[in-house]
Amino acid sequence: MRIKHSPVVLVAMLMCQQVLAQALPEAPPAPPMPVPVDAAVSNPPPVAPAVPALPVPPAMPSAAQLAEEAEALAKANKPADAREKWLAALAVNPDAGLRAKVENRLGEISLELIRKPWPMPEKVDYVVQAGDSIRSIANKHGTTVEMIVQANELKRPDIINPGKRLRVFTGKMAMAVDKSENDLLLTANGRFFKRYRVGTGKYDRTPVGTFTVSDRIKEPVWWRDDGKTVPFGDKENILGTRWMTLKAAGDTPAVTGYGIHGTWEDNSIGKSESAGCIRMKNTDVEELFELVPVGTAVTIEE
Repeated sequence: MRIKHSPVVLVAMLMCQQVLAQALPEAPPAPPMPVPVDAAVSNPPPVAPAVPALPVPPAMPSAAQLAEEAEALAKANKPADAREKWLAALAVNPDAGLRAKVENRLGEISLELIRKPWPMPEKVDYVVQAGDSIRSIANKHGTTVEMIVQANELKRPDIINPGKRLRVFTGKMAMAVDKSENDLLLTANGRFFKRYRVGTGKYDRTPVGTFTVSDRIKEPVWWRDDGKTVPFGDKENILGTRWMTLKAAGDTPAVTGYGIHGTWEDNSIGKSESAGCIRMKNTDVEELFELVPVGTAVTIEE
């Protein structure tokens, strides 16, 4: 049986439905669908690649630090290692005060190494052969008799037996004279060995250019300009205790009569007072004479 409602009843029913809809709470949102575990693993979110950190280079030691390390090695009786440290300190380009100290210590340690049987990079061990002499061994290795005798503490250098082992310096010496500074720089295989104060020519008479040592004379005689010979030991002889003749090389004009020699006038060192030659204190020129053989290259600069 179908029930018919009057219009009034229908309106009342609609109003009740609206009131009920407003009173009931709103339904919560549906929860998100779970992601399958396999899908999450196989499709991870993209990750930006890590940027590797650049290595920080170690700080370079200062010239002062290297000089301190060199002193410690010298005290530990390791002169060859100490010399390398001082050379490294010099390469760092220290200030003028420290440079002078480093050069002074380098000169001292270099002489100690070369004059004693210490090993050093510029030395080789040589076994004496039948027919050898100290002079022939020196010529063969481009060094001096004096260095071989001193470095091997030979009491009788005129007698050497075959089979004896000698430690021989083979470094290539070179000299550079700076006229403006009045100094002479001695190098071995291009590395600093020692610096000397010298005197040069008055009125800029010392020639510039490239030269070689062509002769070495102990206790030289002096020939005056008028041709008179003044023997060694005479108070008029101005050449001191040693003489090394300089011969022009390369494109240098073939000047003659110039050399490196000693002097009895130490107060002239560091000045331009000679007739054109390079003067040194007698103690310094005797030391240099031991170190440089015939053929040593010499450069003279303004």
